Amino acid sequence: MAEKRNIFLIGPMGAGKSTIGRQLAQQLNMEFFDSDQEIEQRTGADVSWVFDVEGEIGFRDREEKIINELTGYQGVVLATGGGSVKSSDTRNRLSARGTVVYLKTSIDKQLARTQRDKKRPLLQVNYPPRQVLETLAKERNHLYEEIADMTIRTDDQSAKVVANQIINLLRI
Repeated sequence: MAEKRNIFLIGPMGAGKSTIGRQLAQQLNMEFFDSDQEIEQRTGADVSWVFDVEGEIGFRDREEKIINELTGYQGVVLATGGGSVKSSDTRNRLSARGTVVYLKTSIDKQLARTQRDKKRPLLQVNYPPRQVLETLAKERNHLYEEIADMTIRTDDQSAKVVANQIINLLRI
């Protein structure tokens, strides 16, 4: 790849965006960002706390501003939060400023990958996690598909294999 274009990873929680993003950035010698980690660094608090204090609307506002900033850089790999696509401004920026890769995964895989994770505010509710993930999928999957330049299933593949698939597709 002569010029380094931005690669933006979208998809639901537990799809592997952060893990695959780090692997991709390392293999391509690009800088890696995770929008949730950026929020945590800048607020000095974890995402769950920001969600509790500011609510989802306040959190999404922060997320939108950070993604706007990070998508303005050149040659970065960005793992976005699962709900970032709810913002039409964010969807437009992602589409316009880089290659958008939808990491698709099953509800069963999401449950397995997130069951012990206490940093997922949308799963820290009084509803069964499967029900929450199914509701989120209905709300968001069409938004992921709408802006994706490519879609890759992550269910039964390692982060390295998925990263290599993305690199190969980018070179075509």
